[in-house]
Amino acid sequence: MRVAAVMLAAGESRRLGRPKQLLLYRGQPLLRALASEACASRCDRVGVVIRGGDPRIDACLDGLKVHVIVNPDWAEGMASSIRRGVAWADREACDAVLLLVGDQPALTATHMDDLVAACRSGTRVVASRYGGTSGVPALFGRSMFAALLELRGAEGAKAVIRAVEDATVVNWPQGALDVDTPADAARLIDQSLSRFPRF
Repeated sequence: MRVAAVMLAAGESRRLGRPKQLLLYRGQPLLRALASEACASRCDRVGVVIRGGDPRIDACLDGLKVHVIVNPDWAEGMASSIRRGVAWADREACDAVLLLVGDQPALTATHMDDLVAACRSGTRVVASRYGGTSGVPALFGRSMFAALLELRGAEGAKAVIRAVEDATVVNWPQGALDVDTPADAARLIDQSLSRFPRF
């Protein structure tokens, strides 16, 4: 099974007030840290959906084996980035797409591999379980591509996950940690500096 990992990183970080992709985490920009984890996973292809036009974000991906997917329709909301990523995975003739978001700092290659390993013949969705809900990272088989391509506006993949009664779930309590506000960013930076001190 050929799996494409697609990281959705085209948001404007409105609540944070600055690009969350550039926040320092583990000694590097958050986007680069998470994209590196995707590259280390079992996924056959890695795509990163960005807004484009910000050379600082482009530089975050320098040297990584990723396909950059520019989304000129990013202002529509999350759905536009999902459509771009799924269309790319389809063109790459992949059997499944693993949707990731760029603000879950606990994301690891190991968890991505766990999601891929949980996919069996006929499985339509494998989602992460945390905070009393099922969400991304989530793997969608090819039979679900059409539903993902129908999403519009701010609607994310959770709507598709909820519609699948037999979705497989993998527990991942760390998924409840995300970065949306200045307080979240401060905690992330503090954690990063405490583990990777600067001299």
